[in-house]
Amino acid sequence: MSTLFTPFELRSVTFRNRIFVSPMCQYSSRDGFPTDWHLVHLGSRAVGGAGLVMVEATAVSPEGRISPDDSGIWSNSHADAFVPITRFIQEHGAVPGIQLAHAGRKGSCSLPWLGGGPLGPEACGWQPLGPSAEPFDEGHPVPRALTLEEMDEVEAQFRAATSRAHAAGFQVVEVHMAHGYLLHEFLSPLANQREDEYGGSLENRLRFPLRVAQAVREEWPANLPLFVRISATDWVEGGWDIDQSVELSRRLKEIGVDLIDCSSGFVVPNEPVPFGPGFQVPFAARIRTETGLASGAVGCITEPAQAEQIIATGQADVVLLARQMLNDPYWPLHAARTLRADVAWPNQYLRAG
Repeated sequence: MSTLFTPFELRSVTFRNRIFVSPMCQYSSRDGFPTDWHLVHLGSRAVGGAGLVMVEATAVSPEGRISPDDSGIWSNSHADAFVPITRFIQEHGAVPGIQLAHAGRKGSCSLPWLGGGPLGPEACGWQPLGPSAEPFDEGHPVPRALTLEEMDEVEAQFRAATSRAHAAGFQVVEVHMAHGYLLHEFLSPLANQREDEYGGSLENRLRFPLRVAQAVREEWPANLPLFVRISATDWVEGGWDIDQSVELSRRLKEIGVDLIDCSSGFVVPNEPVPFGPGFQVPFAARIRTETGLASGAVGCITEPAQAEQIIATGQADVVLLARQMLNDPYWPLHAARTLRADVAWPNQYLRAG
């Protein structure tokens, strides 16, 4: 039997296979609310056979969005709007998950297909927040460095968003600590220039992200799994690296995190990222080996045999697909056919299977 299509259990949740849909921003929300686009986009990936379908980075506050068109869950009304989506995903055999996020200094940007540049107040933009008053790039606004009181507020926003995610019917929550957004900014010395107890040493830089993870774990039901996405390295000398990621993962395990979703980069512009097939898989393998936590491999995983080999050789427990899932919502069903796994197609699509 294909190991890629064996069930995977975390706490009380059983995933039908090891193929997870990565959170991918759609920039199609209205005031943070999901639209029909999200129901079709996410629902088709559940119909397509994925084990977990993860909603994009979903902001815990309005200023936590990347763009004005980002997903949000900062009110009970937002949670209610996700209920039809989580229900549909479950009805078609997948587990619904959501990534909770705060964009930090990379917030208030235009849509990628409009250039992705910073937005001013005249274009519905806002002043972004960060650990320090250090802009992401030349031409980007200087973020307001969070005060200790504002950090308490952000922690409370993550806690409240977690409660709403449960009310909305999600079975997995992932905390976003990657890609140069707020919690990654606290971790990386390239973005964190604080001189208080939240900056400087590794212990200090870990402090706020761990506080947030602890708050989410306390709010999230004990029988449901908690993921954390990290950038395992900044790809820049003097930045965040895999050794620090292993230590962070050990600390997250103590809190009760169940899986580390291993991505990399994007805390500063123009990083020399060596893109290529499976280029981030070694990060997932090392974290899995050295911490005992489950890990997820992500990045340039495109072929069924490649995904099968990652799981079969114990380099990761699951694979998370992003661009390949955009290219083919039914990639799991097609992969099952390639790997000769016994996976049934939806009744409505049997004529194609």
